Amino acid sequence: MLDALQVVTTVLVGLMVGVEFAVAFVMNPVLGSLPEDAEQQARSKGGRMLGALMPFWYVGSLVLAAAWAVAAGNALVVTSAGLLVLSVVMSLLLLVPINNRGKRWTPETRPADWKEQLSRWDRYHCVRVAVIVAAFALLVTALV
Repeated sequence: MLDALQVVTTVLVGLMVGVEFAVAFVMNPVLGSLPEDAEQQARSKGGRMLGALMPFWYVGSLVLAAAWAVAAGNALVVTSAGLLVLSVVMSLLLLVPINNRGKRWTPETRPADWKEQLSRWDRYHCVRVAVIVAAFALLVTALV
């Protein structure tokens, strides 16, 4: 049973890292090269879509990592679970408020500082990606 928990947790966190890495270093730069209206509309759509999915993914990953930490008592997994807690706290305090505003924007209703808000979200997101990459690396290391 522990083996299955380890595999499912590692795969789920790894996929989450891949998606978030792609958002940070592939999708957002591509969207940033579009005309302003298209960029803003695409980021709003992405904010709605991923904003609906990612809370379950982050919390699910955290719950699985915590279960693994309790079952195995491995310091690497405990630390990984702590980093996943940090990523959830960062999301709730820093990223979600910006995303909740941005997902409702249209070219007609966006605020004058919309690009600065998205830039701030991007910076916070890059830090969050580093945190979940570290959490993933610890999980993989714990398997060895």
